[in-house]
Amino acid sequence: MDAKARNCLLQHREALEKDIKTSYIMDHMISDGFLTISEEEKVRNEPTQQQRAAMLIKMILKKDNDSYISFYNALLHEGYKDLAALLHDGIPVVSSSSGKDSVSGITSYVRTVLCEGGVPQRPVVFVTRKKLVNAIQQKLSKLKGEPGWVTIHGMAGCGKSVLAAEAVRDHSLLEDCFPGGVHWVSVGKQDKSGLLMKLQNLCTRLDQDESFSQRLPLNIEEAKDRLRILMLRKHPRSLLILDDVWDSWVLKAFDNQCQILLTTRDKSVTDSVMGPKYVVPVESSLGKEKGLEILSLFVNMKKADLPEQAHSIIKECKGSPLVVSLIGALLRDFPNRWEYYLKQLQNKQFKRIRKSSSYDYEALDEAMSISVEMLREDIKYYYTDLSILQKDVKVPTKVLCILWDMETEEVEDILQEFVNKSLLFCDRNGKSFRYYLHDLQVDFLTEKNCSQLQVLESWFTFFFSFSFEIILDLLKSYKIELCALMFSLDWIKAKTELVGPAHLIHEFVEYRHILDEKDCAVSENFQEFLSLNGHLLGRQPFPNIVQLGLCEPETSEVYQQAKLQAKQEVDNGMLYLEWINKKNITNLSRLVVRPHTDAVYHACFSEDGQRIASCGADKTLQVFKAETGEKLLEIKAHEDEVLCCAFSTDDRFIATCSVDKKVKIWNAVTGELVHTYDEHSEQVNCCHFTNSSHHLLLATGSNDCFLKLWDLNQKECRNTMFGHTDSVNHCRFSPDDKLLASCSADGTLKLWDVTSANERKSFNVKQFFLNSEDPQEDMEVIVKCCSWFADGARIMVAAKNKIFLWNIDSCSKVADCRGHLSWVHGVKFSPDGSSFLTSSDDQTIRLWETKKVCKNSAIMLKQEVDVVFQENEVMVLAVDHIRRLQLINGKTGQIDYLTEAQVSCCCLSPHLQYIAFGDENGTIEILELVNNRIFQSRIRHKKTVWHIQFTADEKTLISSSDDSAIQVWNWQLEEYVFLQAHQETVKDFRLLKNSRLVNLQFFFLGMEYNYWKIEKDFVCHQGTVLSCDISHDTTKFSSTSADKTAKIWSFDLLLPLHELRGHNGCVRCSAFSVDSTLLATGDDNGEIRIWNVSNGELLHLCAPLSEEGAATHGGWVTDLCFSPDGKMLISAGGYIKWWNVVTGESSQTFYTNGTNLKKIHVSPDFKTYVTVDNLGILYILQTLE
Repeated sequence: MDAKARNCLLQHREALEKDIKTSYIMDHMISDGFLTISEEEKVRNEPTQQQRAAMLIKMILKKDNDSYISFYNALLHEGYKDLAALLHDGIPVVSSSSGKDSVSGITSYVRTVLCEGGVPQRPVVFVTRKKLVNAIQQKLSKLKGEPGWVTIHGMAGCGKSVLAAEAVRDHSLLEDCFPGGVHWVSVGKQDKSGLLMKLQNLCTRLDQDESFSQRLPLNIEEAKDRLRILMLRKHPRSLLILDDVWDSWVLKAFDNQCQILLTTRDKSVTDSVMGPKYVVPVESSLGKEKGLEILSLFVNMKKADLPEQAHSIIKECKGSPLVVSLIGALLRDFPNRWEYYLKQLQNKQFKRIRKSSSYDYEALDEAMSISVEMLREDIKYYYTDLSILQKDVKVPTKVLCILWDMETEEVEDILQEFVNKSLLFCDRNGKSFRYYLHDLQVDFLTEKNCSQLQVLESWFTFFFSFSFEIILDLLKSYKIELCALMFSLDWIKAKTELVGPAHLIHEFVEYRHILDEKDCAVSENFQEFLSLNGHLLGRQPFPNIVQLGLCEPETSEVYQQAKLQAKQEVDNGMLYLEWINKKNITNLSRLVVRPHTDAVYHACFSEDGQRIASCGADKTLQVFKAETGEKLLEIKAHEDEVLCCAFSTDDRFIATCSVDKKVKIWNAVTGELVHTYDEHSEQVNCCHFTNSSHHLLLATGSNDCFLKLWDLNQKECRNTMFGHTDSVNHCRFSPDDKLLASCSADGTLKLWDVTSANERKSFNVKQFFLNSEDPQEDMEVIVKCCSWFADGARIMVAAKNKIFLWNIDSCSKVADCRGHLSWVHGVKFSPDGSSFLTSSDDQTIRLWETKKVCKNSAIMLKQEVDVVFQENEVMVLAVDHIRRLQLINGKTGQIDYLTEAQVSCCCLSPHLQYIAFGDENGTIEILELVNNRIFQSRIRHKKTVWHIQFTADEKTLISSSDDSAIQVWNWQLEEYVFLQAHQETVKDFRLLKNSRLVNLQFFFLGMEYNYWKIEKDFVCHQGTVLSCDISHDTTKFSSTSADKTAKIWSFDLLLPLHELRGHNGCVRCSAFSVDSTLLATGDDNGEIRIWNVSNGELLHLCAPLSEEGAATHGGWVTDLCFSPDGKMLISAGGYIKWWNVVTGESSQTFYTNGTNLKKIHVSPDFKTYVTVDNLGILYILQTLE
């Protein structure tokens, strides 16, 4: 340290030791890099405040010139201006060519200029925001030495002051643009006397030698004139920084040909001043990574080691720099309070989140309320009304027009004032505006306005529940455009949550003529989105509508809005998935609705095609509009499950039949009961009216093997038809009413003469299905239902989840389609044959377009696929429904058809050099991809090959089969080893890595595991062993079973380490975390449990029951995989879910078109996912970044 600086410090040592508080001073010096944590601790250990100050000064005396400057600047920043003035003469003289400080990268020249100008030092914890700093510096450079204004504006606590200070912490900017120096003035809220004092202090700083005047200016005008002279003559080409400006009248005092940088919450403050103006908006969020970085610096931890609550804090406060800094400062002193401060945020207890030394307001709520208090009295009331706004929902101007009963222009003027003051945010969508609040502002208003909130929320709910007709009238009266409201995902979400999707679809159809005037394509996009996702939007918990939107075609307005929202939310830590190969998928459905609370057994059109009737296991008859799904009637029809329903030809009646053995006739308009028939001795499965209304007959079929004909004018049965040997599942009159077709569990389709009740023809339909690609042993119930085409020459039949169209004369299949997730119980053509209905166990009814189905030739994949992730490529090996082997490039969509065979399983080699496949005859072949050479095993399995896998060096292929043998084939040397120990089919096995054991195999089946080389048999469970997994450190393995338990084993012991109990269904899968400390298990009830491997303790239960009582995973959990850091878990079942491992909460859900996912393939970086559903649709998903 220079002698002059040292002497100055020694001279004023007593005054410094007596007055300063060391805590905040040390914060600044630590952030500058001139004081270490250990030195700070040494100071803190001193018993009294004066002794702590003495110790700090003693340390500074041993340091260099830059430490002196840092100490001086800290005094200025913390309000010790008198003490700083004592040290001013001792500031070391440094040249502008001085090198940069090794810690902060700031030259001594910059440090001195900023110190003399009173510019605040960096916060104790500082994270750079380079993009914003560069933007400010670019605007400052545009001033080019001329008078002008650069405004940094944003909401409270977004970091404006830190950014302003950081922007001038640049050597070249100061030397080239502001060689006269930088002068910082903290303005804040001021009255005229307060502003005069600020101006007087500034003039004193600028004229320390009193060469212009020895008297302070007496009023604002005199001070303004004094400031102009000082800036022009003594400090030319200098920069004046005005921090935290609230009022435009304050700026007039500085409007005197200066170069000015200002920070404000109100971007309109510069409207009253002259000269060039540049604006730099500051977003309210740091982003997830920056927020975590700040917290990690506060608590002195690596970012990766932060607890899960850190991520939740960033998410809860949307990355607000103020909140992150406040909580970080608190956690530095109370490092065990992560959960406490998170709860305060979640419970909106802002007063408990107190200040850090670098911010002007005592608590978070004060920082926000001070902005509201500064509003004009005539608009302050309107701001409190914004407490009705929901988080993440953008509200159009027209909603507030109706609430406040004002013209659009008046409302926009008020809202613009809020936007200008950073109290509200505006999103421009073409010519329309949509407004939203930061989450913290929503919470703040909710807390402050709780007494009025219930009334406001009731109004908000009331508005959203209006029919479009009422809304349209309201909007017209305010000259508001309907399309701006309706073509919005925010509106769709809010409306469907309140009134359900069917009502909204109806309004889209009803007012299509108005919507199409604006943009026909966009209107179709939204209507199609609602029609095909209505069954999901009606469920609880409400699905993520943005994720659903991302599954739409990329040309769709729905997708584009979803993509925009998703990108914004990803920055705040939200997870979203892109379906990157969705272009290859054709959706054949036109409408999907979910009117029942249980399985839907039947659905049918009215004769005019305007209505649909449906019935199911919930014992009800439902009637709804065919185009929109809007409900018209709901009748508690029977005492047991309702199995079938049918409209009469004149649409006057609806017939229903039930497990209660009764047949009932209902008035189709009023829902009144007309007739009841009860002559069947078993449950009645089907009913159908004749197509002519001249002589109306009803046919019914029952488990008693009989068909009966009923005349509605008679009380008893007209005819009974004998011939089926098992239950009659379905019946249909031909278009001319001369024939009656019936489907039975005996595997036949019979045609009957209606007049004589004699059998005309019988088809053994079972044979057609046995010739399909499905294994014969899977064929249980064959013919479930049928429907005639209008020409009478074709008939549609359904089995399992597939629908087939057959030509009656030639008995040939015309087309087939899949879409339901479970058994199809009913099919029915519309009167004109252009569409047809299907109903299913999956609780949905689907409306199909006949032309699309007949033209559709989509390739359907089997679910057994293999995937290799290599650099930026995703290669998928799959077998399609016509037994072709396909190699699919997941990124480009290119498909290479390799070979045709009765392939039962396949796999890729790790380096994509070879593929291997096994067939139903037990043969195994290897194809070399470079030259298409084929290698075939000389010794084959005796039965179907179920699983094959290459070893890491690609020299050996291991296979398992129905013959219970494991084959180890070194195909290059033609060496074989057969491992025979199991007594039943071996459908899967695992390879141990990094092991010295021969062949490195681990296999499982039934109730035993066999481990060759050391010849140990693990008797694992009382029920069938369904899966296993090996820990990544290869010391343990898990087993799961149909006995509803899972176990953790050591390879060295024959007894389990832990038996994991608690599942209520078969435990179907398990997975270890990468660090081998956690085990996840999934069962057939859709539940996932996460266990501690070391002690077997249950940590989390995932997939709790939804409000409707159904498991949230849509069926069995079939596969699980942890992320590399162990913080996230992905599961496959009825759909795909991502889970937060620390909290056990769901992070995201991806709904596949089909269900029953067997396996999920995950890339090493946990960013790409591949699976195939039971409809044969391939999904390649990628996390959105």
